[in-house]
Amino acid sequence: MYRYDEFDTAFLAKRNSQFRAQVERRIAGSLTEDEFKPLRLMNGLYLQLHAYMLRVAIPYGSLDAQKMRKLAELAERWDKGYGHFTTRQNIQYNWPKLRDVPDMLDALAEVGMHAIQTSGNTIRNVTSDHFAGASADEIADPRPYAELIRQWSTDHPEFQFLPRKFKIAITGSPNDRAVTRAHDIGLRMVERDGQPGFEVIVGGGLGRTPMVGKVIRDFVPENELLPYLEAVVHVYNQHGRRDNKYKARIKITVHENGIDTIRDEVEAAFQRTRTEFEGVDERVIARIRDRFRAPALVGGGAEAYEAARQNPVFRAWADTNLSEHRDPDHAIVTISIKAHGQTPGDATAVQMRVMADLAEKFGYDELRISHQQNVILPHVRKADLAAVHEELKAAGLATANVGLASDIIACPGMDYCALATARAIPVAQQLATRIEDLRIEHEVGPLQIKISGCINACGHHHVGHIGILGLDRGGVETYQITLGGDATETAAIGQRTGPGFSYEEIVPAIERLMLAYLEAREDETEIFLQAYRRLGAGPFKEALYGPEKNRDAA
Repeated sequence: MYRYDEFDTAFLAKRNSQFRAQVERRIAGSLTEDEFKPLRLMNGLYLQLHAYMLRVAIPYGSLDAQKMRKLAELAERWDKGYGHFTTRQNIQYNWPKLRDVPDMLDALAEVGMHAIQTSGNTIRNVTSDHFAGASADEIADPRPYAELIRQWSTDHPEFQFLPRKFKIAITGSPNDRAVTRAHDIGLRMVERDGQPGFEVIVGGGLGRTPMVGKVIRDFVPENELLPYLEAVVHVYNQHGRRDNKYKARIKITVHENGIDTIRDEVEAAFQRTRTEFEGVDERVIARIRDRFRAPALVGGGAEAYEAARQNPVFRAWADTNLSEHRDPDHAIVTISIKAHGQTPGDATAVQMRVMADLAEKFGYDELRISHQQNVILPHVRKADLAAVHEELKAAGLATANVGLASDIIACPGMDYCALATARAIPVAQQLATRIEDLRIEHEVGPLQIKISGCINACGHHHVGHIGILGLDRGGVETYQITLGGDATETAAIGQRTGPGFSYEEIVPAIERLMLAYLEAREDETEIFLQAYRRLGAGPFKEALYGPEKNRDAA
């Protein structure tokens, strides 16, 4: 894991000192809210419905026990005892007092964390595969490259005032767990003639105009990645629209100009930028790689794991919450923070400390945050899994639902967000509770339900197998349903089914969809998304609206 050097430490101290002075001026009244707004946003501070919200970066979703404990400390000292993990692998604090924020930032700096570029029209927190460095299917750990991009993009003099916010995701696996095709730039590691490099995807994004990104280059060698990214963002900075914020993202730039035109301009810019770097990126990545050396794994223990599986409660958890590790004596543990009826993504300070303790005792002091709003222990000996499970149970963190219907992604919605037009959290809570009451989620199997409280799509509803979008229709919360979305390497934008449902109707509507799937699937191996692709929308619309209304909605 990357550790800050003297330059990083001095940079953060200076930045935090500047912001402390700005906060003091705002409290004193010498800065108006309009004057203060761009300054606070540069430091990750939002003004929500009820209070300020501080968004803290967790670069590429990686942290250790010390950092997790610091996040717990912030939750206890300056918030209401919990934090909210987001789809951007960040954590948000929803109730800080303005005068306390500089102290929060100084506390974060003690462990090499910050809130820089978690807002504003700049390059945001770079996200990555939450199984990075552990998964059996990856070509290489993508996090050193994510760190390289973080260092390059932080306070980049040309890219601090882009036409709109800019998001980059990177994966080292052919199985996309980073939603790369829904990002402004998506990077997928590939090999050509034994040489590692990246497929570069541009123009993806959700929100008001959802689009799947397009491949702009099928192979960029790893030693040319940074100058190529510089060229892409440079071209966007020149051509991105600043006259209309709804058309300012790079997806619109690509759509309006065409991928071939953008590719030609990027290639021309690349010929200039590749000479300007003069190998500095290669020297930096060599230093960074050393900070991401894999832990010295201790072998053995598979027999103890097989014995533990005789316990049906442990076995149910293992079947959903464990993933294959590159080492056969280890497993990847996904800790669900989606207990039925709880707020998706919320973890208390007590739970954060439990996860930190588990990372130290059983996980080589490594943790990850996933874009699905869960927490991962990437390296756990199979011999220790039963002990890990027992400690998770005691902390209310052993819900066996990862990848299932109650493992719901949800944005904060109208409970917190000033932009939201409908509630998302209560819908997720009620839906998960109903799923638990029905006792069908293990029978339903893999199903991704994603909920957004407004058109900005922070809940990724467009790429959910079932997507739910909350809107205001004449002062009434109305929920649209989309079907067939996909966040993987076969990415797709879900299709709207028809008229929306009221707040009271939306949970029964999703229940009807799940029951219709169970009735229509070929067998238990055909997951919901496969059944939808085979059958089309017809039987699902009928389940939602009935045969008569289905014809009207078609």
